Amino acid sequence: MKTIYAISICLITILSTNIEYKKEKIDVNVILGTWKIDMSPQDKTDANFAMMKITKVKEQSFEGEFYRKGVKIKKGKLNTQLGIIYGALISGDGTGEYNTTFYFKNDVLYGTTHAVDRDFLSVWTATKITD
Repeated sequence: MKTIYAISICLITILSTNIEYKKEKIDVNVILGTWKIDMSPQDKTDANFAMMKITKVKEQSFEGEFYRKGVKIKKGKLNTQLGIIYGALISGDGTGEYNTTFYFKNDVLYGTTHAVDRDFLSVWTATKITD
């Protein structure tokens, strides 16, 4: 009986936590602006930077540029189901397409970019810069 009671309490806690996530309205506009992307966060001696400029956010999508000026974001999608802003996009620079994902936490974007045709996965962080 104690086991059933403990399991019931755990399930109620988990379900009520998920309900709270869905009730909370998240301001996705915090990702608008220009971001300086550190393409090598694990090696602070390397100064390899790129940019992401998010110019428009509408419901669950966004637009802008990724990596460098002129490289348009394609199919930018947002998801806030877990109480965190997650984003995904496709970009390309003439050498193939790049699949990028990120999440927003404590004013920093944490992301990965996968270049299938170039066989690499880049891990990066980004901080917002003033326009």
